[in-house]
Amino acid sequence: MKWNRVVGGALLGLGLVAGGTPVGALAAVQTKAVAYEDQGEKLTGHLYWDDAVAGPRPGILVIHEWWGLDDYAQRRARMLAELGYVAFAADMYGTGRVTDTPDQARAWMQEVTADVEWWRGRALAGLAQLKADPNVDSTKLAAIGYCFGGGSVIQLAYGGTDQLKGVVSFHGALPAAPEEANGRIKPRMLILHGQADPMVTPEMVDHFEKRLGEAGASWELVSYGGVLHSFTNPKADTRGMAALKYDPLADQRSWARMRGFFEEIF
Repeated sequence: MKWNRVVGGALLGLGLVAGGTPVGALAAVQTKAVAYEDQGEKLTGHLYWDDAVAGPRPGILVIHEWWGLDDYAQRRARMLAELGYVAFAADMYGTGRVTDTPDQARAWMQEVTADVEWWRGRALAGLAQLKADPNVDSTKLAAIGYCFGGGSVIQLAYGGTDQLKGVVSFHGALPAAPEEANGRIKPRMLILHGQADPMVTPEMVDHFEKRLGEAGASWELVSYGGVLHSFTNPKADTRGMAALKYDPLADQRSWARMRGFFEEIF
């Protein structure tokens, strides 16, 4: 199979994409809301794909920040579709549960993270929606997440899933691998971290790295000097939290590193 990236609304490269679509055909990213359930709770995710690419292609699960499934997470899913992937922005909280209030965001996040198996199950429910799409090559899956979502994709890796080729955490929480994860972490892991993030201390990073080594994971951590939490989100500076700050260079560099990682694993 041969598939091509999309930049600026046009397919680039030589030859044909999967299924014989001529390169140079205009890209048109499509999206649809997907209603699904987990543990009796109604959820609504958003699927994105480029209909100028024919045939199955890699699928990427996108997990939102602690604010809920807002426009930012959906924009990142659209950007992945523009690169030629199918992307599914999963809903971890429940239909309509989006906020700009840190206290509410924290409460919803704590509801999900209180039980690690339940947390992983909620993320896997989103992955199942991605896999079900006929445009997805179910042997080529990955997951990315932001902040709370970064911790979520790391937890997927710890759970021993063999469905994912890799996970990418952007300024995510860095939960240390539990003992039961030793020898069970199948996906390759890329961690993109703000070195000056006050929400993830150097001691937490050291312990995180130590446990990944002991668990036998395949991992890489990229640390951006002087960069705070939520560095990829242009709205970070408007949240009223001193720990959050957008950094355009770190945003650009981290996205480029993710693209290289996907080229490696796929």
